[in-house]
Parts: sequence; structure tokens; C-alpha cells
Amino acid sequence: MSTIPSLLKLKDYVTLVGTTLGIIALISACFGTRAFISLGFFLVVLTLATDAIDGYLARKMGTVNEIGKELDSLSDFLTFGVAPAVLTFQAFRSNHWFDFILVIGCVCFALGAMLRLARFNISSGVGYTGIPTPLSALMMILFFYANYFYAFSLGGISYPFPDISYYGIPFIMILIGWFNITTFIQFGEKGRTAYIIFICGAIFAAVTSIIGILNPEPLLSMIVAIIFLAIFIGVMVYIIIGFIMYFRNKKAKKTEEN
Repeated sequence: MSTIPSLLKLKDYVTLVGTTLGIIALISACFGTRAFISLGFFLVVLTLATDAIDGYLARKMGTVNEIGKELDSLSDFLTFGVAPAVLTFQAFRSNHWFDFILVIGCVCFALGAMLRLARFNISSGVGYTGIPTPLSALMMILFFYANYFYAFSLGGISYPFPDISYYGIPFIMILIGWFNITTFIQFGEKGRTAYIIFICGAIFAAVTSIIGILNPEPLLSMIVAIIFLAIFIGVMVYIIIGFIMYFRNKKAKKTEEN
């Protein structure tokens, strides 16, 4: 039996860095305060960067290995499935009966990530069926920070989120969980553009997260909130386009066969 260090490559250590950040994000969620929840989402943002980097290194250096595939999936489930679900529950719980609905949303989100990764591991096709788990985690990050900065613009870190967010988030999470596992959404293999977008997105979210820690002015907070909301809506539109393209391609294939 080989020792663990002998099985690991450079990109696997990058994966482990991301896993460590995900564990710390979960610990941050346990504190329950909005400041620690924001810190947790900030750490998940950093794992988006590590996920992009380890994949890039694997392809660039030709170091794709079996243990690396397993580590990557396990790490993704923790950082992009479990951590965002727990952080979201802590951020949007309202301490009344509707929290049970929120629990259902969080469970569906995490299970969607797990099932999607399990299917990906046994798939031999090129590209992605269902949205990748980093994208689903990014959507939760965007939604949280849109509300976080909106609250800042109105009254500070402890100011409540809009009611529509509290009541809408469980259904958004259920929808994203379905996005993970559906076969009606397909994307091609990640290219250089995807890595650039994810890294730039991670840098933007990281910078704005730091702005949140520094108690920004109301006007700046509202601007940042609008930007996050716009990006969230943009990602939703991107996914819907993928949904439409799937059916368009399917219809085109049927036409060719006939």
C-alpha cells in the first residue's frame, strides 16, 4: 500500500488547501453571526479559485491521477455543497416554523451537489451534464452578498434582509439542486475562458467581501448589492440559455435523422 504523500501531486495539495478553507468556512458558520457567515462565504469564494487552479495544473502538467479525482470530488462536495448549504441556513434562518422549509432547501442543495458529483465520476462523456457544483456555490455566494450589502445600505450588518429573500431562498436552493442533477442542461468542457471568468469572479467577490468587513458607506453598499444581484440574475439567464440550447440541439439532431 502506497503512502499518501507518494500518491499526491502538486495540484492535489492545491485541492487540500481548498478543502481546508471549506472546513474553516463550516466552523465560521457555527458561530452564527453575520460577520462570521460573511467570512465563511468569503472562504468559499477562495475555494473557487483553488478549484480552478488545481484543474488547470492537472491539465497543464499532465498529472491527472486517480486519487486526485477522488479528492477533487470529495472536496467539491464539502466546499460547494455542504458549506454553502450550512452558511445559507445560518444567514437566512428566521427562528420560526419557516426554517423547516429552509432546511429542506439546504438538504436538496447539498444532495444535488453530491449526486451530480457522483454521476460525473462515472461519466465518460466530454463536458458537463447539469450545472457544475462551483457554479451552484457561486450562485449562493452572489445571492448572500446581494442581501448582505443591501442590509448594510439600510442600517448595518445586523439589519434584516428583505422578506422576499427569507421566503424565496429555500425554493432557489431546491431549484439549484435540480439544476445540478438534471440532464436538460449541458455545457461543453471547461476552457481557458471559464477559468478566467471564475478567477476574476473570485477576485471580485473577495475584494467586495473585504469592503463589507470595513463597514462601507450606504451608497457604496447599495451599488455593490445591485452588482451582485445583477450577476446572480446573469448566471440564472446563462443557465436558462443552456437549457434552451439543449432542446434546440436535440431538435436539430432529430431533424437531421429524419
